[in-house]
Amino acid sequence: MVDVFSGRLLVSKDGRSVDPEEALQNKVVGLYFSAGWCSPCRDFTPVLCDFYTELLEETEPPAPFEVVFISSDHSAEEMVSYMRAMHGDWLALPFHDPYKHDLKKKYNITAIPKLVIVKQTGEVITDKGRKQIRDKGLSCFRNWLEGADIFQNFSS
Repeated sequence: MVDVFSGRLLVSKDGRSVDPEEALQNKVVGLYFSAGWCSPCRDFTPVLCDFYTELLEETEPPAPFEVVFISSDHSAEEMVSYMRAMHGDWLALPFHDPYKHDLKKKYNITAIPKLVIVKQTGEVITDKGRKQIRDKGLSCFRNWLEGADIFQNFSS
C-alpha cells in the first residue's frame, strides 16, 4: 500500500493528516469510491461501517483492515459532511488531491459505489468488495486475508 499512496498524506474523519505508510502497513485495504450525493453509496456506507466496526472493534486482536475513501463529491465541504455523517473511523484521500483521478483509472472505476480490496502492493484481491460484504458478511474477510499475502495470526 505504501507504493499506492507513496509521498501522499491521507486524512482521518476528524481532519488529521495521516501517514499512509504507518496506517496501511500489513493491512488489507479497501479503496472505497463513493460520494454523499449518490443514493446507492448512502445505502451501502452504513453496511460498510458495521463491517469495519465489527472487524476492528469487536475482534481481538483487531483485524488488519483499513478503508481509504476516494471521494466523488462535488466539493470538499460535501466530502467532509458525508464523512462526518455516515463514515466509519477510516481514512480518506484529501478532496483536492488530483491522484484520485489516477486511482479511478488504475482500478477501472466506472460507477460508484465501488469497494476495491487490494494487497499491500496495490494489486487487486477483488473489485467486488461491496457485493461480497452484502452476500457473505464478515466471512469474506478471511478470503481477502488469504489473498493478501500478509503474515497474520488473525482468527475470526
